[in-house]
Amino acid sequence: MRKRLSPIMLAGTGSDVGKSVIAAGLCRIFRQDGYAPAPFKAQNMALNSYATPDGLEIGRAQAVQAEAAGVECCTDMNPLLLKPSGERTSQVVLNGRPVGNRDAYEYFRREGREELRSQVHAAYDRLAERYNPVVMEGAGSIAELNLRDSDLVNMSMARYAGAAVILVADIDRGGVFASAYGSVMLQRPDDRKRIKGIIINKFRGDMRLFDEGRAIIERICGVPVLGVVPYLKNMDIEAEDSVALERKSCHAVAGKVNVAVIRLAHISNFTDFDALDAHERIHLYYARTPGDITDADIVILPGSKSTIADLRKLFDSGMAEAVRAAARSGKTVVGICGGYQMMGIEIADPDGVEGSPDTVAGLGLLPVKTIIKAEKVTRRVRFRFLDDGRECIGYEIHMGATAVEDGAEALNMIDGAVPDGCRSGNCMGSYIHGLLDNAAVLEYIFASFPEVAMSFVDRTAYKESRYNALADFLREYIDMDRLYKIMECYD
Repeated sequence: MRKRLSPIMLAGTGSDVGKSVIAAGLCRIFRQDGYAPAPFKAQNMALNSYATPDGLEIGRAQAVQAEAAGVECCTDMNPLLLKPSGERTSQVVLNGRPVGNRDAYEYFRREGREELRSQVHAAYDRLAERYNPVVMEGAGSIAELNLRDSDLVNMSMARYAGAAVILVADIDRGGVFASAYGSVMLQRPDDRKRIKGIIINKFRGDMRLFDEGRAIIERICGVPVLGVVPYLKNMDIEAEDSVALERKSCHAVAGKVNVAVIRLAHISNFTDFDALDAHERIHLYYARTPGDITDADIVILPGSKSTIADLRKLFDSGMAEAVRAAARSGKTVVGICGGYQMMGIEIADPDGVEGSPDTVAGLGLLPVKTIIKAEKVTRRVRFRFLDDGRECIGYEIHMGATAVEDGAEALNMIDGAVPDGCRSGNCMGSYIHGLLDNAAVLEYIFASFPEVAMSFVDRTAYKESRYNALADFLREYIDMDRLYKIMECYD
């Protein structure tokens, strides 16, 4: 049996510094080295989520990290999930179940925080009893002084768990000396002592040019630099949230099959399209204007946390008519979850689940009508696509029920008995996230492009290879011997 290691927390100098991907890589390394790791993030704010085997909901990043660790995900890995539904409002998901919407001021004030704190602590305790080590992840910057007293996920959680903190700093965005120094020095003395190492992430160029910089950071921060990690390219590890979309292409390119995903304001689960993004013959891009769709071969309407609001914006911006025009011209149009709802005849929200009670016309591309409901459907599914005999897998996370008009063709059959989705000519929609991870679906959608249709690889095997490649990559640039010594000696 392997020696007990202390938990570690990957904390950041800011958001999008690469904590999630490094955590996934370390989970895979610990697994390869004979340990039984598991990920943990007390509080996650993201619209990318995933269904656990028991039909509950967690942040997608922790599900990815659990995959890398070789374990099944559970809500204890992410007991508190905030899903933004507006500029100031989020749905609060606690232990996998939605418990209501809260505005930012109400959520972050100190009153009532202790109940949430007790819940995330209990989740951590259950996880720590079963796994060794727990690879924790902080959120955003660890130096948000105005949120220090209400913090549930950064240094307060590290204190509770007795975790050694590894600071992750992003050198690509500039100001790495100031961000690393400030993040360390703005801590209270006892928390500052918890920071046992720094990882400089997203380095570009000749690493020898940063030898002096590394020494300077160690001197001014009083903390060893455990590694300088190059900018990660073409590793195809799922991103945590939509911040990553800002770096994605928004236009078609010549010489490839162009797939346009409509860039909704409240886009959710954009990892549905990772299999397409990874394909060398496909150019996946995120269309922001009607003109961006013109040269697309296939158009996808993704999921949304605020379906009606996003649908209205499609009409106001001219994107709705551009999608309709693409469908009329014979291009394949696919809707996933909220995108499926938008493709129908109408969406009704009689109880004001997404705001005020409302009914809006859809794009009219599919003969279906949707009613938004307060009860959330969260489940893993196995299904058959059209008349293809192969078993497919995916998951559902939605707040709505969609009725298919008489005579319309269902797209999928779940568990051999429950119809899902709809197909009408070159248009199709489904509630199932992960739909496009299945070869049966992809081969059908890309049938007009046989060089693509017959070249999709097994998604599970591909992801396994990527986790192993990520582990190899991090071993090369992070001093794992030194990290293990920190985890063996830290108390």
